[in-house]
Amino acid sequence: MNARESAVSRGLRLEYLTVAWNSLEALVALVFGSVAGSIALVGFGLDSIIEVSSGTVLLWRLRSDHNAEHRERVEHRALRLVGISFFALAAYIVFESSKTLFHRQVPETSVPGIALAAAALIVMPLLARAKRRVASSLGSSALHADSRQADFCTYLSAITLGGLLLNAIFHWWWADPVAGLAMVPLIAREAVEALQGKTCCEANTWLPGRGALDARN
Repeated sequence: MNARESAVSRGLRLEYLTVAWNSLEALVALVFGSVAGSIALVGFGLDSIIEVSSGTVLLWRLRSDHNAEHRERVEHRALRLVGISFFALAAYIVFESSKTLFHRQVPETSVPGIALAAAALIVMPLLARAKRRVASSLGSSALHADSRQADFCTYLSAITLGGLLLNAIFHWWWADPVAGLAMVPLIAREAVEALQGKTCCEANTWLPGRGALDARN
């Protein structure tokens, strides 16, 4: 097995782990978020579904790594689908958070939600780092974008955890919908960058089909 095949194999294992983890994450977040009436937790669960979809696309892309033309098409489609999904998620969170604040709907404390967000703060940074290494080896802009989603999930985990803890400890009912709204700028930025084909921060320059010109992450 050559170096590229080994990198593809590592990438496939990481994406299978991503799909499995985020499926569990989505199930727990959506169920307990709905029970508790937590906009932040439901939004977190919907983001997990987006990551499952992205992981499935990346599995398709990695399995077609031997076919350069097909690989290119998959990468472009993945970026566009992720961007559209993020815009839909941002719209949902703005609508539900605004409604909750207007009607003063008080969410219940969600211990499973708190535990889930705390666990994601540990798991997702590790996944993101591992995916970036594989993306650099393969010169894959789509896989690097997927690693950015894992980073993004880490930010959402911190925001979600903060909102849930403030509500649980201090009974600040407004902390949950405000935490949801705090996610929106991050979501919108990632959506725009995905639709524009941008896959990382300014420290790196990634171009579809040319790989990493400066892969320092």
